[in-house]
Amino acid sequence: MKNRFALAVVSVIAFSAMTVFAQGPGADTYKTKCAMCHAADGSGATPAGKAMKTPSFSSPEVMKMSTAELVATTKNGKGRMPAYSGKLTGAQITDVVAYIHTLQKK
Repeated sequence: MKNRFALAVVSVIAFSAMTVFAQGPGADTYKTKCAMCHAADGSGATPAGKAMKTPSFSSPEVMKMSTAELVATTKNGKGRMPAYSGKLTGAQITDVVAYIHTLQKK
């Protein structure tokens, strides 16, 4: 009985750690800086995103972009998207792009 309880506790801790890792700093930055236009799910289906014709992260044109291209777009801006260089650190931008990749896989 103690072994089952210990296994359950370890399983809960491991699942919690995976959830925290998956929803780490990139997710937090995305929610505060990006979701207003790109939507929580990366679809671009927000009033601001629709007005600016923000493409979904799952669209073919975004899916073919490399990580370096996504980082450069975030740093330098593109079209109506403002540049985030100077507003976010390099590490924050890298974390956001890593989070964007998780949205593309959903």
